[in-house]
Amino acid sequence: MFGRLVGVLYIDTPRWPAHGRLWAHLISDVSVTELHVFAELLGVPRRAFERDHYDVPAHRVQTAIWLGASLVTGKEIVARLKAAGLRRPRHLSESARPSRAVK
Repeated sequence: MFGRLVGVLYIDTPRWPAHGRLWAHLISDVSVTELHVFAELLGVPRRAFERDHYDVPAHRVQTAIWLGASLVTGKEIVARLKAAGLRRPRHLSESARPSRAVK
């Protein structure tokens, strides 16, 4: 009746190369605030936030899963963001992106 207060966080398999390592994507299906809190617990800096997800280095993926994130495919990441209304494609303006002011 009231909906979920806490959602599931999702992470994909690290397969995105950058800066000499592989990266995964971490998302929430409830809110950007929940995502920021989880990323902080995981030790991922705010600068790793990109529009609707965090870029997470491969060495932190198992910790994310241990903390409760579910391992999914990259396609599932996009589908879950869209279903939750949290997808923020690259072409959106700064004003349409999720707020980074959440602490």
